[in-house]
Amino acid sequence: MNKTEKSFLHRNKLGLGYLSQANKWFLPIMEKLQPKLKKRNQPLVLGISGSQGSGKSALADYLCTVAASQFNINALSTSIDDFYHTKNKRNQLGQEIHPLLVTRGVPGTHDIELAMRILDGLVDGSEDVLVPRFDKTIDDRCNTNEFIRVSKPLDLIILEGWCLGARAQRRAELEVDINNLEREFDPNFIWRKYVNNCIAEPYQKLFNYIDRWIMLRAPSFDQVLIWRLEQEQKLMERHLESGIKMAHEIMSPLEINSFVQHYQRVTEFILGDLPTRVHHLYQLDKDRIVVKYSQPLSEI
Repeated sequence: MNKTEKSFLHRNKLGLGYLSQANKWFLPIMEKLQPKLKKRNQPLVLGISGSQGSGKSALADYLCTVAASQFNINALSTSIDDFYHTKNKRNQLGQEIHPLLVTRGVPGTHDIELAMRILDGLVDGSEDVLVPRFDKTIDDRCNTNEFIRVSKPLDLIILEGWCLGARAQRRAELEVDINNLEREFDPNFIWRKYVNNCIAEPYQKLFNYIDRWIMLRAPSFDQVLIWRLEQEQKLMERHLESGIKMAHEIMSPLEINSFVQHYQRVTEFILGDLPTRVHHLYQLDKDRIVVKYSQPLSEI
């Protein structure tokens, strides 16, 4: 194992087994893309969709790492999470529209106009671009001095996010409560309809930037809750290593269960609706091991 691989595994807190799986299932994506990227006059945008804890960030990092180290491809990964509205803006949405919008996560809590401006700048490649970062330990956008400066043209842009590829649901579907959060805090369907309306228009404009689609498909929503518990533990470990005091305490299993209910409706809909609309579909088991691969859409 070389230094680059060791660094990748360390920053993602992954074991050696990840590399063997990634080299088998994900490396071929870069092998197929490499000759196409060199012929394009602008970067290709690769979207990675997957529920919380499915491994989107690790996959994006892996693809960027091998792009640079093995294929001489200039790649950048960013997450839809980095485009969350600021805490102040979400508090404003909570006051003006619905209190549940204070909690980051669902469509409607991202600054889609900002995301599209950043992507426009990255695709154009003629000027420096500052790509924002979001700090989940303070539940707010980082200071601009912590943004990522992109100073040279890119070959590949990777955008990952749990709600990438979501489509709006029918009104009748929205009016059926699927969990206690909706039943208790959104009895008049105001929150879920706002989220659905956001998916229907501004989010589709963002998704139209994506040229190729990857989906990491969780076995079920119940598994997503388990993965989210693991994510919180990793978040705590990273900050213990950094020596920086966390701005909030680690969430308990009960708190995470409540938090994940914000995502449940859209996540469950994506699990059933998106698989036929991606170029690379990876079915995962409970340990995030790929158990089936298919290509619902052909690559041109």
